[in-house]
This record gives sequence, C-alpha cells and structure tokens, in this order.
Amino acid sequence: MRELGKTNMKVKRVGFGGIPIQRITQEETNKVINELEAQGINFIDTARGYTVSEEYIGNAIEEKREKFFIATKSMSRDYEAMKNDIEISLKNLKTDYIDLYQLHNVKSEEYDEIFADNKAYKALLEAKKEGKIKHIGITSHSLETIEKVVENDKFETIQFPYNIVENQADEVFKKANEKGIGIIVMKPLAGGALDDATLAIKYILSKDYIDVAIPGMESIEQVKQNSAVLNNLELNEDDNKKIEEIKSTLGKRFCRRCEYCLPCPVGVNIPANFLLEGYYTRYNLKKWAKERYASTVGKANECVNCGLCETKCPYNLPIREMLKEVCAKLG
Repeated sequence: MRELGKTNMKVKRVGFGGIPIQRITQEETNKVINELEAQGINFIDTARGYTVSEEYIGNAIEEKREKFFIATKSMSRDYEAMKNDIEISLKNLKTDYIDLYQLHNVKSEEYDEIFADNKAYKALLEAKKEGKIKHIGITSHSLETIEKVVENDKFETIQFPYNIVENQADEVFKKANEKGIGIIVMKPLAGGALDDATLAIKYILSKDYIDVAIPGMESIEQVKQNSAVLNNLELNEDDNKKIEEIKSTLGKRFCRRCEYCLPCPVGVNIPANFLLEGYYTRYNLKKWAKERYASTVGKANECVNCGLCETKCPYNLPIREMLKEVCAKLG
C-alpha cells in the first residue's frame, strides 16, 4: 500500500485502468470488480470519454463503494462543461462523491488557460468545496505540461504515460515525488505494445518514486496476474536483459509523444495520430478510435511527405511510413 502523494488515499500500487471496460459486458465488469476487491486492489481510474466505463463501474461498485478510491476525468475545458461532466460522473458512478477528478489530456499550449474564471479548474475547485470531489488531478501526454504542473502546485496528482519504452518522465516524476504530488502511471504496457505484463509492471513499480500503475484489465485472470507482481518488484539479470531487448526492438517504431516532431508544416498532429492508431491496433477499440480520428484536426492523410518531422525526431522513427500505416487503418 502507498499513500498517493498528500491525498491521504492509501492505494495498492497496482490499480485498475477502465479503458477496456468498453469491450466487455456489465456482467463481466461485475466479476472483474469483485476480483479487484478479492486482490485488495482499491484504486479505479476511468473517464467520461470511455463510453460505458463509468456506468458499468458504477453499477459494479454500488454495494461496495467504500472499498474503492474512484478516479475519473474529463476533457472539458470550460466552467459550465466541467460542472456538467462532474454531475454526469457522479450519476454514472452511483456515488455522492468522487475521490479524484482529473483534467484529462491537457496540452501544453492550453495549460495556462484552464485557470481563468470561465474555465474548468474553477468548476473543480467549487466541486471540491462542496464535497462532490475530494482531490483534483491532471493527466497529459505532454511532458511540458507535467513539468508546469510540478512547478505550480495546483494539482494533487499527475497521470502520465510511463513504461519500458516511454521513460522520458523520470526526472519530473522524481521532482513530483519530492513535492508530495501523487504519481499515477498510465499506459504501463505501452498501449498493449508490451506482451509481458508482469515484466512491464515490475519495471515501473521498481521505481520507488512512482505511486501506482493502472493497467487496463478486462478479466479475472488479468487482475490476478497483475496483482501478483507486487510479490516481487526486484529486477533480476534476466529481467534487465529482456528490458534492453524490448527497448532496442520496439523502440525503433514506437512514438513517445515527446512532440519534438512538431510543428508539422501542414499541421499534421503526428503524436495524436499514432496514439489513436495504438487504440485501434493494440487496444482493439476500432470503432472508438475511428470516431476519435474522424474529429481529429491534422489527420495523417494530410501529410505531404516532406520528411521534416523525421529530421527532428530524437528516436529516428520512420514517421512518414508510420503515418501511411495510420491512414490504412483509420482512413
């Protein structure tokens, strides 16, 4: 068990990510939640944008609300929209309070704006004062955003991708830990790109400055397997060898969303395209990914093949080829 920053929430270091709930039924969700309770996993993370996830989880925890810390999140940026989303989350989750409400996927360029009087942060502060939410957090795929968060102390937790091939947040995580900001790791299996879940989670939680990792789980077997990782977090020689092999192979075609490739001369949002392709391919959320892609500004098919992005990528990724693969899958 670990206290999540200064929130007074004592959580098991393996938590539950609610994205895969979209792929299963209510009955199956009930079984997964029951197994979480059996394994002592008490931190559940979901989101307004995960279609039925909040609702299914709410139904499953209705008779055992006190067993779990519930975190959810919203992409809303305006005051009224965030107020509305908080009420929807409370209704979906069948509770009168949410332990952690997070501003979801905040980009660096919009960070300073969210604190204005007509923006989302004000709604979160009011909801906290009213007891509807207990704590305020933030999630992002932008390292620059998380760096800003750690400097200004407006959020109690941060949630950011971190795994064997995405460890660019190491230094900012250490600073956050020193300041008592709770650290939640999303994408522990690199969006499904990593096959060995045990090694992936072990790698993350071997870092003592990380509080909790939230792998997505959709079966009793996955809950048991991921929970068992906590029995031994020490990396041995074989583990380290496998980790280096994964970095050298997967790392050659894996976007870390560092955004050094941006801006694209024609406005292609390169990291966003790769993120959605990952949901389509590795999470098997094909319909959801295609719907998100359809509303994305700067689609992969707008690439003019100039290659400027590849000259700026610190990982030497074949970005143009990878964008063509996005087009083939998402349109």
